[in-house]
Amino acid sequence: MTKQTELGGSFTLPGTAMNLKRMGYGAMQLAGPGVWGPPRDVDAAIAVLREAVAAGVNHIDTSDFYGPHVTNQIIKQALHPYPEGLVMVTKVGARRPEDKSWVHALSRQELIDAVHDNLRNLGLDTLDVINLRVGGVMGPSEGSIEEPLTVLAELKRQGLIRHLGLSNVSPDQLTEGQAITEIVCVQNLYNLAHRHDDAIIEDLAHRGIAYVPFFPLGGFSPLQSTALDAAAAALQFTPMQVALAWLLQRSPNILLIPGTSSVEHLRENLRAATLQLPAEMIASLDLIGKDSKRLPTNV
Repeated sequence: MTKQTELGGSFTLPGTAMNLKRMGYGAMQLAGPGVWGPPRDVDAAIAVLREAVAAGVNHIDTSDFYGPHVTNQIIKQALHPYPEGLVMVTKVGARRPEDKSWVHALSRQELIDAVHDNLRNLGLDTLDVINLRVGGVMGPSEGSIEEPLTVLAELKRQGLIRHLGLSNVSPDQLTEGQAITEIVCVQNLYNLAHRHDDAIIEDLAHRGIAYVPFFPLGGFSPLQSTALDAAAAALQFTPMQVALAWLLQRSPNILLIPGTSSVEHLRENLRAATLQLPAEMIASLDLIGKDSKRLPTNV
């Protein structure tokens, strides 16, 4: 069953004039293998970005620690000067040492340097939205976020950042962050099989704050995957398309940023916005995450 929609409709970030199509694009896969170094085919990466914008995508999720630097440089090469209304959402809080690992970069100077790196490599004077990335690789970890978020709030007051979001945060950290500055979006792990943020999504929807799930199709058990495959076969869509459509129907404040380095795969992802899942199928798919537990949060 298909329903024609314009990339899932739109959502306006709170306190902003940024009206975002709910289906965006995540640029992480534009870097080389392991999100390190240049891609095998830079021209193909440029083609994906231009196709996304031509299809109506008006927000791109990126970071200068993808590559590092590579992804933002490709975005600039492909799209600068940027079309009016195209929103760049980037993130800081990590770095990539030569061993290709992912480590925290939350000191004052690291955050200041990261903001300037993003500005330079994207070719911007002001960053639309920056997410402060904290926690572990796959989810939140305990601890205060006051110190790093205060640094970004200062840079916002200086005019280098328009709006702030959070990534990999717990409910307590979200509450702490909202006491420091306005938060326009939260980016956490969430999908059909991992539903630990259900309550957060409901709270954010009530407040008009965007929720952006990453890892939208991962961590499934064989049994869960079989259930998703069966739903996809019944609808004649792919499992990823069904998983994305389920997220779009889960809550109106959910924005999606599926990533790819292939134009064909990009078109497949965007087509998920045309899929309207029947109520009985949503009920069946909801059972996949019924017993989901929070993943370990150690880095």
